[in-house]
Amino acid sequence: MTQAMPTVVFSDFMLNPLLHKAIADAGYSTPTPIQAATIPGILEGRDAMACAPTGTGKTAAFVLPALNRILSGPAKGRGHGPRVLVLTPTRELAEQVVASVKVFARHARVSSGIIIGGVSYGPQYKLLSNPLDMLVATPGRLIDHLNERKIDLSRVEMLVLDEADRMLDMGFLKPVEKVIAALASKPQTLLFSATFETAIEKVAQRVLDNPVRAQLAAAQQKHISITHHAYMVDNTGHKQALLNKLLREKDVAQAIIFTATKRLADQVAKTLYDKGFAAAALHGDMKQNQRKRTLEGLHSGKLQVLVATDVAARGLDVKNLSHVFNYDLPNLADDFTHRIGRTGRGGAVGIAISLVAPPDLPLLKEIEKRQGKPFAFISFEGMEPVLSERDFRALVPTEPPPGRPKPKGRGFGGNKGGGGGHGGGFGQRSGGAPRGERSFGGSKNGSGGGHGGGFGPKREGAPRRERPASGGRPQRRGDSR
Repeated sequence: MTQAMPTVVFSDFMLNPLLHKAIADAGYSTPTPIQAATIPGILEGRDAMACAPTGTGKTAAFVLPALNRILSGPAKGRGHGPRVLVLTPTRELAEQVVASVKVFARHARVSSGIIIGGVSYGPQYKLLSNPLDMLVATPGRLIDHLNERKIDLSRVEMLVLDEADRMLDMGFLKPVEKVIAALASKPQTLLFSATFETAIEKVAQRVLDNPVRAQLAAAQQKHISITHHAYMVDNTGHKQALLNKLLREKDVAQAIIFTATKRLADQVAKTLYDKGFAAAALHGDMKQNQRKRTLEGLHSGKLQVLVATDVAARGLDVKNLSHVFNYDLPNLADDFTHRIGRTGRGGAVGIAISLVAPPDLPLLKEIEKRQGKPFAFISFEGMEPVLSERDFRALVPTEPPPGRPKPKGRGFGGNKGGGGGHGGGFGQRSGGAPRGERSFGGSKNGSGGGHGGGFGPKREGAPRRERPASGGRPQRRGDSR
């Protein structure tokens, strides 16, 4: 008979009593698996490489040891720069880390600050001119201060790379390397990530020494508490109309809708707002005070729908978030996991919905391969797609997925069995009957090509095509774009 392993509790960790008091005040007694696997080794002074899904307590797994190091004694080096430096890919993640620091340092005298883009430099100059124990920063703005010699990194004893995979995806590898090169000596380094890809392993080999490793997330992360539904959509008008219907379902408390581009986020948010939804956009082009007001509205419940780019895919924790919508599929398969992980957090159940248009088909294949299973498509009564799933999957997209550039000099798709049409190989359906003014893709066995066009928004108020009552080709009713 196998004897059960004893339950680990926070009191088992050799943390400063002030931290234990703050942990108790926050209502925590048992660490999450990632915390139990990493905190003891970090407290011993070892580097760490940890992989776990979003929402599993990774932030506290490095914040608690970092605060314990600060409280264990005075800084070893001279100067007034931070003793602990935390790098995060986005402003929202940086603010989440700062919020966690405030929770666990409530009984201790710890000076901390945040350096992010989208805000003025003046207050940051003042912050950096004073002694700091912990600094949380995004790489881009930190490099600005480093180039201007406004920051002193000579005292850094611990470096944390939070959501390292996302930093690499966003092109922050060189800025991170520049920050590491500016450190006076090799600090204790902690690398936290939602995935362990080859690129992350290469970074780890360069910056970590004999790290304690904890991998609690498989590459195909499964969200047990999240139910995923997928709908095939014919065109943008169909997609928008279906989204409106789904958002009015009674079980939708709050929702995040992910779009591929900032411009589309603004457009979808405006359309929903005009239709009576308490909706707003969130993306990287917004000023920090705008983003802050939007997120405050989401957390307070005043905002029902947030339309966002992947800037919000990580680090956003909303208690009543019941639904996540993929208006566009993400360009990176891993981002599908991070997106839907915004719901179903903390033991709650959540629903994720993907609206899949023909241009999304290449991304669909990548995501299904990553997830290890195909999407199970369903339909909404009265808003069924024209094509069957078999015919839908057989389409050859004539437009790239949203957010990806169209190849120059040739069409994105076309018919495998026929000639290309005008304007870049926009295909016809099998049998040669034209699809109308614009088409999504060509049949794999179709012949001939349609005139130029592709996946694009319809004019507001333009109805989508309807299915015929019986037999024949579906008729279009005023399908103007």
